Amino acid sequence: MSRSRRLGLLAVAALATPLLLTATPAASATAEPKIDVSGGVTQPVFSYADAVREHVRVQSPVDSDGDGKKDLVRVDIIRPKESDSGLKVPVIMHQSPYFDQPGAGFEVEHKTYDAQGNLTKFPLFYDNYFVPRGYAYVSVDMIGTRLSDGCPTTGGPSDVLGGKAVIDWLNGRANAYDDNGAPVKATWSTGRTGMIGHSYEGGLAIGVAGTGVQGLETIVPLAGPSSWYDMWRANGTLTDFTGGQEYMAKWIDEDPDAKCAAAHQRMTEGSDDATGNYNAYWHDLDYRTGPISNVRNVHASVFSVMGMQDRNVMGNQFSEWWAKLPRGVQRKAWVTQYGHLDPFWARREVWVNTLHQWFDHELMGVDNDIMRRPRADVQLGPDRWITQADWPARTRTTTLRPRQDGSLGRTPSTGTGGYLDTAQSENAVADNPGTVNSDRLAFLTAPLKSATRLSGTPSVSLRLKLDKPTANLGVLLVDYGTDTRINYSEIGANPDRAYGFKFLDAKDCIGQGTADDDGCYRKAVDNTMTSGFHVVTRGIMDAQNRTSLSRQTPLRPGRPYQLTWSMLPQDYEFKAGHRLGLVLTGTNADLGNAETGTGTKVTVDLAGTSVSLPLVAGTSSGS
Repeated sequence: MSRSRRLGLLAVAALATPLLLTATPAASATAEPKIDVSGGVTQPVFSYADAVREHVRVQSPVDSDGDGKKDLVRVDIIRPKESDSGLKVPVIMHQSPYFDQPGAGFEVEHKTYDAQGNLTKFPLFYDNYFVPRGYAYVSVDMIGTRLSDGCPTTGGPSDVLGGKAVIDWLNGRANAYDDNGAPVKATWSTGRTGMIGHSYEGGLAIGVAGTGVQGLETIVPLAGPSSWYDMWRANGTLTDFTGGQEYMAKWIDEDPDAKCAAAHQRMTEGSDDATGNYNAYWHDLDYRTGPISNVRNVHASVFSVMGMQDRNVMGNQFSEWWAKLPRGVQRKAWVTQYGHLDPFWARREVWVNTLHQWFDHELMGVDNDIMRRPRADVQLGPDRWITQADWPARTRTTTLRPRQDGSLGRTPSTGTGGYLDTAQSENAVADNPGTVNSDRLAFLTAPLKSATRLSGTPSVSLRLKLDKPTANLGVLLVDYGTDTRINYSEIGANPDRAYGFKFLDAKDCIGQGTADDDGCYRKAVDNTMTSGFHVVTRGIMDAQNRTSLSRQTPLRPGRPYQLTWSMLPQDYEFKAGHRLGLVLTGTNADLGNAETGTGTKVTVDLAGTSVSLPLVAGTSSGS
């Protein structure tokens, strides 16, 4: 199954009897409507069953399908009934492309409607939990999907600007209409909005924040992309199948393909799969430095979650954006060893409580201690978490060099080694490092005397010659040593296991519910495996893009070159007695079918080759 098709896709069956976790008292009919805060958090004093359910269509500034009319964005709303009688409430907003295909969340939920077209079921738990605590919950059909107009553009400007228009409407700066075309104002809203979402949805939150829209106070992106180029590319190398942008747009849109044919053609032409280069098309979809969304414009606070073993939305989508956030932006992060995961499925009670305090502080102004706690929660292994002041941790760079005898140490070695650029899997080239394999070179340290932690972004520098004008150059950092680890890669064969967690039969009910929307979800725990080695992180480069992502420069066969690039970020502990391994290889067959091995012979000059690691010596036991 392709990486893109797995964006949010995991169907499961709902089993077992719910366990109620949250008290659900209804507000008194005669009490003055107000938010109730106790113990530093809002209390569930409003009735979910009696909440106002309505929908509007917000006018966006874009015409993505070229029909001569500005796209209208469908917005489904649930809010305490008391907000009709003077209570002003903040908004939690979930903008998603997934309400048709495949469905929202890991239980692939869909919207259901009553005779008036209002939702009787909102996917996910946010409405069940937060509406009783005095929030409005706004579920937005991304442009081109479900009941919104237009064409999806797989992270393009219209995707982002449709979400921005909804926040503008909540703050009185945009127009919205009911089913009869009558204007509707959000008189019940304080305007203070927080966006949350997983994967593509998290990318939308990042994108909208980068517009600098006023009223967006906080975002909670969960494994969200900050650059769509990096969803399909790594340093000029294609890392998934070709035509991915158009494929995604068609997959989430149930309208006939002909409606958006022109938009699809622009995506395919702009993507430039033939070269893998970064260009003006990708710049428009870059939320770090782009013209539509730019990290410099972010003023909303950020609570970001990233799985460092995510093979879908890679870890640099978080790390590069996080590092560029303006200094004054309040922020918090969870950095995990999971794959493409929403933490609701891995650390549920802690996650819901932390999210609750975050939204209360940022949207309600509740005086709790969420901002006085350490900024980063870091997972070092199954059921093992630590906290620290920021991410990455304070480190010192240690440079290790490969040697002719297959060792890896601090001092350089003379000599050369060679391998072919072929398409092998990571596990194939990492396994049995002491044996000869024509498709890789492997180098190992001596057994580590103490636990050593990597925190941040490693880099690699290779001095090499090719016998052809280009090659895909791959590098793996490997932990050699038997241990029980998060099994982040299992997906497909067992629908109850994916991305590092496994479903249980028992369920939790989060917040209040109704017969149509019970807010109940299956429990999950870490999915682990015992293995003799583990690929910790990786990096790949098309040698032709060694000096620029925007243009290719072929190499002269037989001439030496020095190539340096960053690997993917990681936070990982190598335990005492384990050995740290560096594997030099070529095209990675795990990355998809867009690239095949070039067959190029790569000759590496060991004296000019090294890997630089941001290391913390020793690691606290954590909690």
